[in-house]
Amino acid sequence: MSMEIRRMTLEDLPAVIELDKLSFSLPWPERSFRFELTDNPASRCWVAEMDGRIVGMLVAWMLVDEAHIATLATHPDHRRQGIARKLLEHALRYMSREGAISSFLEVRESNAAAREMYRKFGYEETGRRKRYYKDTGEDAILMTLNGLDRYNT
Repeated sequence: MSMEIRRMTLEDLPAVIELDKLSFSLPWPERSFRFELTDNPASRCWVAEMDGRIVGMLVAWMLVDEAHIATLATHPDHRRQGIARKLLEHALRYMSREGAISSFLEVRESNAAAREMYRKFGYEETGRRKRYYKDTGEDAILMTLNGLDRYNT
């Protein structure tokens, strides 16, 4: 199966919202995704599509010269296939070309798989947000990646 990464559209929202609900205990409301697509000039939104089905999504914000990864998810039926890795690499390349020199994100402390993937990209754990996740009170680990110019090819 071939996968295509493309810009998210309003038509993708039902599938993206369903994917978000399957992936997170605190999913974003539809209005948040709609805002990212229509009203937030800092927002960059992509989906991964296989055989006409949305199997991954990423929302990032371009904040001056930083790429903030806001959310990244892969459909449960398609995890461990490199989809999140390809989405993240696509976003970092794109935003590097736009002038991003670093990237940062928050990830649940318990999400070992995501933290490991981010480490493989070169992200380092640089801080902690105490009780960041309202559903469980879990801490968020702050991760930072410097040297995005290596993606500017």
